Amino acid sequence: NSDLKDVLPKTYNRLSNELLVGLLKSFSEIPMDVEGDVFGGIYEYFLGKFAMAEGQRGGEFFTPRSLVKLIVEVIEPFHGRILDPACGSGGMFVQSARFIRNHQKDPGSELSIFGQEKVLETVRLCRMNLAVHGLSGDIRQANTYYENVHNCLGRFDFVMANPPFNVDGVDKEKIKDDPRYQFGIPTVDNANYLWIQDFYGALNEQGRAGFVMANSASDARGSELEIRKKIIETGAVDVIISIGPNFFYTVTLPCTLWFFDRAKAGTDRRDKVLFIDAREIFTQVTRALREFTPAQIEFIANIVRLYRGQPTQNREDSEELMKESFPDGKYVDVPGLCKVATIQEIEEQGWSLNPGRYVGIANGSEEDFHFTGRFRELSDDLESLCNA
Repeated sequence: NSDLKDVLPKTYNRLSNELLVGLLKSFSEIPMDVEGDVFGGIYEYFLGKFAMAEGQRGGEFFTPRSLVKLIVEVIEPFHGRILDPACGSGGMFVQSARFIRNHQKDPGSELSIFGQEKVLETVRLCRMNLAVHGLSGDIRQANTYYENVHNCLGRFDFVMANPPFNVDGVDKEKIKDDPRYQFGIPTVDNANYLWIQDFYGALNEQGRAGFVMANSASDARGSELEIRKKIIETGAVDVIISIGPNFFYTVTLPCTLWFFDRAKAGTDRRDKVLFIDAREIFTQVTRALREFTPAQIEFIANIVRLYRGQPTQNREDSEELMKESFPDGKYVDVPGLCKVATIQEIEEQGWSLNPGRYVGIANGSEEDFHFTGRFRELSDDLESLCNA
């Protein structure tokens, strides 16, 4: 496999013969006619364990699978060029391929994969991850802030990413004339709005993007607010989803999922954004770790499908969850869960993209408003002020 050239380590002599023999015996016990992506699943399992063991550094190359699955279900990458400019170990690509297989198509013929990653060792992890899943792609080592190695502007059908949050120290002199940052360079020493513009600019006129972002970006003030306002006014912001804490192995902070849809500008959704507050949707895996179940992922994605006027799905038995919130099978605003806001309403909220400002509190929770609702609002405001 030419994609694995110089990827596999050449330091097996560090391992004892006994360990290597035991490993070979373990692999020999796997039936050769086993169905499904077994070796890919094994590789993903060890990536997850490695990320947990690595602590903070593990977040550089691994995004929790349930968040990746939700991003894929929302942007629906059926066919075309897909880019991850902070690709880590390639989980976004692998899950996109799985999405296509689940719809009875061949990802090898449907997807063209492109990735950038700053750390060489992580590039190797990504190439290996693609190979064990039967995929290939153009994965290059590059610093995305300064290097546009895939000539990204307006080229891609899909962009997916989990970039590093709140990075400082980017040399703005080097990027001041970079056309990727078409809405301006933020004056604060924070790269969040460089990434956001990078994702937007890489999309073609029909393209969709889904990415993980720090909560503080939704309410950031000053120059970041001006950039956010310009992006909202394009009509491309489609869906914003709040995620609760403890979804990552490495940090406990909550995050937000942003979704762009450049084609939305030509629809009746042009001046609308769907906000979903999913902070109370989770399954507790351990005391310090949460995730979404397949049914919960499908439920959240189905809210988006209703908003877009698409048929819902029930592959993962989300029907009961859907009946609880949408008994008529049509989209409605659900207090505490989802709200479709107009751009005018967003302007009235100071161009905030924080779902908590729009969805309100669930019915029947009025008595808890002063503690739960107000506490959340103040916490969001405090976070945005601390990062302003």
